[in-house]
Amino acid sequence: MNAELVQDALKKVGNINTLINVISRRVRQLNAGGGGISRPLVANTANLGDADIALREVIEGKIGWEMPVLEDLVRTVVKRRRKH
Repeated sequence: MNAELVQDALKKVGNINTLINVISRRVRQLNAGGGGISRPLVANTANLGDADIALREVIEGKIGWEMPVLEDLVRTVVKRRRKH
């Protein structure tokens, strides 16, 4: 994997864990074969591995992702009645 491509892609994504997930999913798609989503979305991929192709796709904005919205979990507290 090209370190410069990783740094450029990380600037786009902003989170290394998200970048790893995006790249690994895309590499699996590229390895699947059969056309469609398994073809590279960037030109000049002759000397590139699948991970570098996926990184270039992120850098060039060819693939995207959505960050999930984090919600606070709220636990309802039931008040107990006092016995008199």
